[in-house]
Amino acid sequence: MELTILGCHSATPRISAHQTSQVLEIKNHVFLIDCGEGTQVQLRKYKVKFNRIKHIFISHLHGDHYFGLIGLISTFRLLTRETDLNVYGPKGLEEVIRLQMKLGGSWTNFNLIFHELSSKESELIYEDETVEVHTIPLKHRVYTNGFLFKEKAGERKLDMNAILNDDIDVAYYRKLKQGGDVINEKGDLIKNETVTTAPVKPKSYAFCSDTVYNETIVPIIKDVDMLYHESTFLEKHEKNAFPTKHCTAKQAASIAKQAQAKQLILGHFSTRYDDLNEFITEAQEIYEPVSLAGAGKVFKI
Repeated sequence: MELTILGCHSATPRISAHQTSQVLEIKNHVFLIDCGEGTQVQLRKYKVKFNRIKHIFISHLHGDHYFGLIGLISTFRLLTRETDLNVYGPKGLEEVIRLQMKLGGSWTNFNLIFHELSSKESELIYEDETVEVHTIPLKHRVYTNGFLFKEKAGERKLDMNAILNDDIDVAYYRKLKQGGDVINEKGDLIKNETVTTAPVKPKSYAFCSDTVYNETIVPIIKDVDMLYHESTFLEKHEKNAFPTKHCTAKQAASIAKQAQAKQLILGHFSTRYDDLNEFITEAQEIYEPVSLAGAGKVFKI
């Protein structure tokens, strides 16, 4: 699993402060998470292949999280894309995008499929054989979701020395990988755990932006391998956090500690701050390890 940060600042874009967008590579998928203004330029800069993006997840309808979407869709059209594009986001997103396309007479030559979200409870919104994606209900000024991306458990690994010693026919290998017990050539029952080993532990990633401090998300993201949590403000501006429904670095660290996350990435910084290292200092008083998001940074699990 690999996360590439395309942008991690709030408010207006600047030359060196790009709005929220990320690319998550997980089990041969390339998921785009949020699509702030200028996202397609960042995709090109960091050499993400457009045609690999088949699913886009939009957290909420504030411009710094989705204003880049119509431009990206238009570029897909100009590149004669044919592959389906699935977009998951709040109710109203489809209306906004299709109105822009209608007024511009710019229809896609590929299937543009919207999956609009309105539930205030966590729900499964995408699933295949290897991955599942759940919403993380957040508390912001408008309806907002974070997203939890989870690998599914893989097949068990065969211990070939044990299998050969127990005279197990090759026809049963598939059943062994799936966790079943089998009968060997002598008619003996062979327990699965004696001839296989457990698969690699599935990995998980939680994206939480934007939100006020909200402990109700902790059970949803419990034991997550990597957590990205918004930290718009430092504690010295904590008085601004609740009215704007944002968090401080310390509050983000508190969520990570309660969830027992393996690592924390801070992002969605207000552009008022010149020295982002202060965010690290504050968060480390509560939780470690903690890293700062930054355009072009890559995080691996």
